[in-house]
Amino acid sequence: MEELMTKYAQVLLDTCLKVDKGQPLFISANPERLDFVRIVCKLAYERGVTDIHLELIDPYLKHDALLNLGVEELKQTHYFNKKIWDIYAKKGSAYLMLASETPGLMKDVDQKKLSTLTAYAYKTRKFFDSERDKSRISWCIAAVPTLAWAKHIFKDSKDPVKDLWNKIFEVCLIKEENPEKAWDRKLERLEGIAKKLNDYQFDELRYKSSNGTDFKIKLPKNHIWATGYEHLENGKKVLVNYPTEEVFTSPKYDTAEGIVYSSKPLSYNGVIIDEFSITFKNGKVVKSHAKKGNETLSEMIKVCKNSDYLGEVALVSYDSPISNTKMVFGETLFDENAACHLALGDSFPECIKDGPKKSKNELYKLGLNKCDSHIDFMIGTSDLSIIGVKDNKEVEIFNNGNFSKEFN
Repeated sequence: MEELMTKYAQVLLDTCLKVDKGQPLFISANPERLDFVRIVCKLAYERGVTDIHLELIDPYLKHDALLNLGVEELKQTHYFNKKIWDIYAKKGSAYLMLASETPGLMKDVDQKKLSTLTAYAYKTRKFFDSERDKSRISWCIAAVPTLAWAKHIFKDSKDPVKDLWNKIFEVCLIKEENPEKAWDRKLERLEGIAKKLNDYQFDELRYKSSNGTDFKIKLPKNHIWATGYEHLENGKKVLVNYPTEEVFTSPKYDTAEGIVYSSKPLSYNGVIIDEFSITFKNGKVVKSHAKKGNETLSEMIKVCKNSDYLGEVALVSYDSPISNTKMVFGETLFDENAACHLALGDSFPECIKDGPKKSKNELYKLGLNKCDSHIDFMIGTSDLSIIGVKDNKEVEIFNNGNFSKEFN
């Protein structure tokens, strides 16, 4: 196991982040995975990194703080005050966010309180977000298992953490002889699909599925379909979501019409939201309902200004490695790469021509949403149909949940 963990850490530092000698490294992680963090740090030091900041977020301590402290007191804690992110962004740090889940932990927390603090956290790291929008920061979100998360997925396992590690290694291609070359092949295919979509410059996308999804949205002029392989201003290419299976762009925020139904549960702030629908009119959410986590869904939609508009549309084949595990991970990093998804909130500057050079207000005038949050939710199904419309001509992009032959 340690050998595979070391290989995983090597890919994160060398393939995803491309950490330079002397470049600071910021790591955010659950303390339960200090064993893995130690491996990452050792390898980083060997590569010439001398400044490593470790942000440890214990979900259980965070939960107890939320139950016992007031909003103003919580704003002073490292759970919601992220000024240190800006400090390291000014140093030119690389950021490794190691995601984990503790399913259902926050279900007894006041959701309005949590929503308020989540919005506050975004406001405390404005410089980091601005530099990331300008493609100046090397960053990557990857996942590591925790016992609670592993037990939630592998309920009958004698060693659920080991099982989840192995599943992460599988979908991240760590067990390949040369993971870097395997990712080069995958990313080449995804970038090929993105190029075909960019050549079309569709005016509108139309979605339909037998679960009730009936939805359409327009795309801005000179939009760009991108992949998880981000091109930074300094010439580096970094893999920001690991693993990734998507091609995505940002839509015109005020044009969404119709209803979409979730195809997978969504874990948001430690609460599971499941079997939900969202209805849009003139781009804005006008109605929502969830059979599970309905209050949290409502708070999520209004967490901050413009969080009730869309900032992303993403295409993922139903027949893809993560989807084919037939697992619901309960972690957006994996689940969003197993299904087509949308995201409420902020858009991506790189998804429009010269976007990283433009201000938020300039992007907003071009139709891209401006928001302090970004929340993905999955809508892809085995029978999802997506039609692209260009000059009133229809082109099939998705058929029965997968890219049509033209885009494969």
